[in-house]
Amino acid sequence: MRAWQLPAGSTGFDKLYQDTLPDLTPGPGEVLIAPRAWSINYRDFAVAAGKYFGGALTEPAVPLSDGAGEVLAVGEGVTDFAPGDRVQGSFFLDWADGPQVMGRALGDGKAPGMLAEQVVLPAQGVVKVADSLSWAEAACMPCAGVTAWNALFEGGRPIGKGSRVLVLGSGGVSLIALQLAKAAGAEVIATSSSDEKLARVLAMGAAHGVNYKAVPDWGAHVAREFGGAHKVVEVGGVGTLQQSMNALASEGEIALIGVLADGDPPHPRQLMMMGGSIRGIFVGSVAMAKKLNKFVDAHQIKPPIGATFGFDEAPAAYAHAWGPDSFGKTVIVRD
Repeated sequence: MRAWQLPAGSTGFDKLYQDTLPDLTPGPGEVLIAPRAWSINYRDFAVAAGKYFGGALTEPAVPLSDGAGEVLAVGEGVTDFAPGDRVQGSFFLDWADGPQVMGRALGDGKAPGMLAEQVVLPAQGVVKVADSLSWAEAACMPCAGVTAWNALFEGGRPIGKGSRVLVLGSGGVSLIALQLAKAAGAEVIATSSSDEKLARVLAMGAAHGVNYKAVPDWGAHVAREFGGAHKVVEVGGVGTLQQSMNALASEGEIALIGVLADGDPPHPRQLMMMGGSIRGIFVGSVAMAKKLNKFVDAHQIKPPIGATFGFDEAPAAYAHAWGPDSFGKTVIVRD
């Protein structure tokens, strides 16, 4: 089978190389999958650069957490899946439901990666895809989709009809969150540094757009002009956290996801004055993925794919996803 790999000690996605590896066979409790499409997340760049939580890769590794494909075979004892089923991987292979379980994570350099023509996963880390999605669309769900779902609907302050949701930027998590929130009856406010991208986000259903270069105090602006956000999908990190706190409505929640922007963390006392909270988000469980896919089917949500590349064009896909023209999800499809 063909597979893309990163070498031991990789320092960036420019080190990607394609290799031919032996075909795989599922063992007991395992599922053999032929991925048909994949998508790229910010985390995949950290893995390639050797800056993910586990540090530099210690051996060659197949990258990417997000892929969707067809079951080819199942191992002994597997009853929930059969050849021909349309499935996706779960970002965390061992977090079925309930409280967060930090364990094996797809594409981290130690667990299996998805960017290959075959992958074997434990059955508990496999999820049937939403019936209404194409392969490319389904490949956007395991990390970005589940993260957005967790941010909006899990925890103690789920959104609903009449909620105001603030999404930052035009990446995959933010735009899928926009779609989910709008389907739930929420009012969505979006930020971007690009008026052209804001126009596209407004066309997707955001009620308001704020160019954060033109409005440097965008957090206070959101609170003043729109009444504040009951939920902030915070993909920036500490560099934008103060602005997100400024944007909160009374008893609002910041779903803290990202590490994109560096900076000094704000003082938390501001949260005391408004009953606000910050909840850490690290993707989600298999149960969340199933709820997300059911919701996607019910509301006919199509995740935003900004660009599509062939399997042999994986390095170009990475470059596009890293560049300024990226919008929504960048997807790789099987030739």
